[in-house]
Amino acid sequence: MILTDTTDDHTLLWLLNHIRLGIPELIIQIRHHKHTNVYAFFVTATYQNLLRGAEETGLRKPVKEEFGGGSRAFSCEEDYIYENIENEIYFFTSQERQSIIRYWLENLRAKQGESLHNIHFLEGQPIIAELLTRGIIQQVLPIHEQRILNRLVKSWVQAVYEICEYFGIKIAMYFSWLGYYTWCMIYPAVIGFGLWTFTESDQTSRDVICVAFALFNVVWTTLFLEGWKRQSAELAYRWGTLDRPAELIEEPRAQFRVRMARVS
Repeated sequence: MILTDTTDDHTLLWLLNHIRLGIPELIIQIRHHKHTNVYAFFVTATYQNLLRGAEETGLRKPVKEEFGGGSRAFSCEEDYIYENIENEIYFFTSQERQSIIRYWLENLRAKQGESLHNIHFLEGQPIIAELLTRGIIQQVLPIHEQRILNRLVKSWVQAVYEICEYFGIKIAMYFSWLGYYTWCMIYPAVIGFGLWTFTESDQTSRDVICVAFALFNVVWTTLFLEGWKRQSAELAYRWGTLDRPAELIEEPRAQFRVRMARVS
């Protein structure tokens, strides 16, 4: 979390105290960059607090085979049924840790009558979102691991599962589709080039080739779509999103604000 270079000590301490009191699960370190004169909050959490956050957010995790396999929303009371629960390093992916901490920050809400300088918060209003809007907080972003990024850049086609662990399911699904689409384009490229090579100069030969290539494209498109449906369903099942509820019925966004008006 990066603050502006005009942030005063009062704002810094006010925000720090509200985060520590409102989200006691978080561990916060304050650092000052002397060249840009900006302050930054480095936010993390312990493994036990992340487990409680996973339960709050309904995070789905794979279940051990002896307990039925598949995936299930995490529960602290039954934490022993989940794969790699004993391993603090590998149980949560990088993206899952970020999403839990982001969930806590977005749900840090103001109490009635709270204010910061000329900013007067409404009761229940998200604090971080309002400070971002007012320009007091510049950015809230995760710190990248350059070593992992360099490896993903070199082999993103074969590293879809690593992309999922680092960036999340949506980004990984896009790269999976991109790799699948690129691989499938080999067939129409080879067939099209072959037909173009053997095409005669007369109009009849060209018409026959065009009709044949059009029929091939119809068949190829059908197989392409059906193949992607199958692959995407396999990935969705593996990543625990096959039966996840649609975004329209998920918990509302913390930044969303409704304006009420009286209609006469």
